[in-house]
Amino acid sequence: MNPKTDTVQSSAEALRYPWEQHPGPEEIVEVRPGVLWARLKLPFRLNHVNIYLLADGDGYAMIDAGFGNEETIEAWTRLFEGPLKGVNITRLIVTHSHPDHVGLAGWIVERFNCPLVMTQVEYLQSVYHQNRGTEERREAQRLFFRRHGMDESLTEKLLGRGQDYLKRVSVLPPSYRRISHGDEVVIGTRRFKVITGGGHALDQAMLYCADDKLFLSADQVLSKISPNVSVWAVEPDQNSLGEYLASLASLTTTLPYDLLVLPGHGVPFYGLKTRIKQLADHHEERCRLIAEACSEVPQTSRALVPVVFNKHVLDEHQMGFAAGELVAHVNYMIVEGRLTAETKDGVLQFRTT
Repeated sequence: MNPKTDTVQSSAEALRYPWEQHPGPEEIVEVRPGVLWARLKLPFRLNHVNIYLLADGDGYAMIDAGFGNEETIEAWTRLFEGPLKGVNITRLIVTHSHPDHVGLAGWIVERFNCPLVMTQVEYLQSVYHQNRGTEERREAQRLFFRRHGMDESLTEKLLGRGQDYLKRVSVLPPSYRRISHGDEVVIGTRRFKVITGGGHALDQAMLYCADDKLFLSADQVLSKISPNVSVWAVEPDQNSLGEYLASLASLTTTLPYDLLVLPGHGVPFYGLKTRIKQLADHHEERCRLIAEACSEVPQTSRALVPVVFNKHVLDEHQMGFAAGELVAHVNYMIVEGRLTAETKDGVLQFRTT
């Protein structure tokens, strides 16, 4: 064992936050030459999203667009009239289909007449979210929640405010440019490898620049919170947590230690592999709590939500995410052989094997 190598790796693995303070509402922070960081407000508990701008010829490539509401348009307008005055956006790269990332894509593309760049699955998922409000889809969602033990009152709340945020997206451009896992994307003088991963989203795009030791992790690896990993009615048996953990394992084996990580929320950090282990351990702890709760008496997903999410009172918006994440954990544990499922009076119940 090489003591010097061990010391270097130990230092690289330590979680470090070079910028404990985030940009203010009308500020831009340069985290590397030609790499700008902005932060936009969100109207729920996760109260912000990070936007990055990468020097790209005579302008900047924008990574993500922000939430689709008037407040975000006003925030961007102040930035483009202030610290970003005269800046041209050459292309918009959207990491995934969630409204806090793709929400204002149409507005940005129209304002700068620039192309939208996404993975195919995430573009199509964005289109799906915009057109998901049919009564047939609402009925499928209603049956999904009821099958997991949500009563009628809670189900109706989840179908209202709990899912409304998914519609907060400006009209998407009718065309886009596709990026896929393994592609090389040249942005200015930097070359980025596209890495995609499932779990939080279906095919979320991350960007890795080996020469600059820079990793834009989107929402797959966040600095201080765990990204939501959920299952929804459209694919009720999906093993999204299994996909997420497989993605984390792949990042651990393919990326080096000493990267500056630029996440979709939180602050930039060093210590990617340490953070990945923390996230994997976090989900294992949730699985342990579920296994304990189901060891003697079968439990529904509804009954298990307060077992896992016991630190805060959940409103409808948060309850929707909590329910989806709980289902992701029981689906994963069934695939892993740690739980069995049975149906009683049309409601799923889970028991530890």
